[in-house]
Amino acid sequence: MNSSIIRYILGNVLKMEAIFLLLPCLAACIYQEQTGIYYLGTAILCLVLGLLMTIKKPKDFVFYLKEGCVATSLSWVFLSFFGALPFWLSGEIPSLTNALFETISGFTTTGASILSDVEALSHTALLWRSFTHWIGGMGVLVFLMAVIPLSGGSNINLMRAESPGPSVGKLVPKMRYTARILYFIYFGLTILQIILLMAGNMSFFEALTTSMGTAGTGGFGIKNDSMTGYSPYLQWVTTIFMILFGINFNAYYFILFGKLKKAFAMEELRYYIAIIVAAIAVITFQTYHLYSGLFDTLTHSSFQVASIITTTGFSTVDFNIWPQMSKAVLVLLMFIGACAGSTGGGIKVSRIVILVKSLGKELNSYIHPKSIKKIKFEGKPVEHEVSRSTNVYFITYMIIFCASVLAVSFEENDLITNFTAVAATINNIGPGLEMVGPTQNFALFTPFSKYVMMFDMLAGRLELFPLLILFHPAIWKDLFTQKVTFRGKS
Repeated sequence: MNSSIIRYILGNVLKMEAIFLLLPCLAACIYQEQTGIYYLGTAILCLVLGLLMTIKKPKDFVFYLKEGCVATSLSWVFLSFFGALPFWLSGEIPSLTNALFETISGFTTTGASILSDVEALSHTALLWRSFTHWIGGMGVLVFLMAVIPLSGGSNINLMRAESPGPSVGKLVPKMRYTARILYFIYFGLTILQIILLMAGNMSFFEALTTSMGTAGTGGFGIKNDSMTGYSPYLQWVTTIFMILFGINFNAYYFILFGKLKKAFAMEELRYYIAIIVAAIAVITFQTYHLYSGLFDTLTHSSFQVASIITTTGFSTVDFNIWPQMSKAVLVLLMFIGACAGSTGGGIKVSRIVILVKSLGKELNSYIHPKSIKKIKFEGKPVEHEVSRSTNVYFITYMIIFCASVLAVSFEENDLITNFTAVAATINNIGPGLEMVGPTQNFALFTPFSKYVMMFDMLAGRLELFPLLILFHPAIWKDLFTQKVTFRGKS
């Protein structure tokens, strides 16, 4: 285990967080809010710790997947803990547990909140909440690779540990350039949404925070009613961009370089659009009687379908009052999630497709035992390794999901509340149903349940295994053995 490279990466992450914290400090200066001092103090703390951890460069910059997973998981833990300090120190979220819950929810782009009055927060805190979505959407280590040269040719192990989907590849030969392309697309789409929202008479601050929440598919709103009070134009702009940020960013790379056929031929994209259209049709038909006309119904159903399948979590209506069939469709969308390689959460459309095709292959083998049929996805045969990892991912996902539902059930809340609270956190969505619906929050849970759901949020964002590897005894034994050996030589 190359512990020195892990230390070096964590140090760089803390230095990056120090820079990130300057944005809310700027907001504090503009709006003349004293809470900015806590963000500045935390930034200085992160910078000092980061410098101490990176002052000595590693002798060996080569690292493998296990180092990538450990570095990624610990980076997100560090990022969340230090990101929570300003909320807690300023007193805007007096409980450290609640501050940590809110921050993890932000960085993992979950959007589940413990706040009952969001509008009571300072502009500084509101901007930091939304900015955590934007940072976490593409991934902090992807950003690290884009701006800091990590030599050794092992950067793809960081990308694999942090990027969503059954498989991760390069857009261009060098991972650093791949990371830069991804952030160029990400930044460009965010700017475009800000411009379009401001064209609808939204203030710059509102457009900025809303776009950050949409880009990261996070869903922290700056209003108590989320997006309900905004015009249909603003709701439709947000709907479209939620869907766009739920698409695999490879598609935008192909479009950017004129490979339109390749972009629109992506199988996952076709299924993603088909699921969205089907869900909107069902919910529009079911909820037509609740709203004033077809356009109004279509606006709300499209917004909520886009919000849930992309795991953003914004809302324009209380879908708790919708018919049971419509609510069931939303719950299914929670699990399906967006495309691999997007900023969305959930199991991912590509995995669902591979699982369904694997089922078809298995049934075919019962009928034709001697037949040899390969599963194809995106026009290519699915490698055994990808198929195996998809199956293992799904099994692990279900084990964690069931264990989490059982753990939070000690509180004696109703089953729908517990079930959808876990579904909303492990899939990085935000709102669930009943007591954690779009007009409610997660403050009702005890600290124990909140820590269970914090684990779920991190596990869901990091695709389970990078976080689970921290609990493997061999990892810590490896680190301990290395330290003992080093001391023995010295």
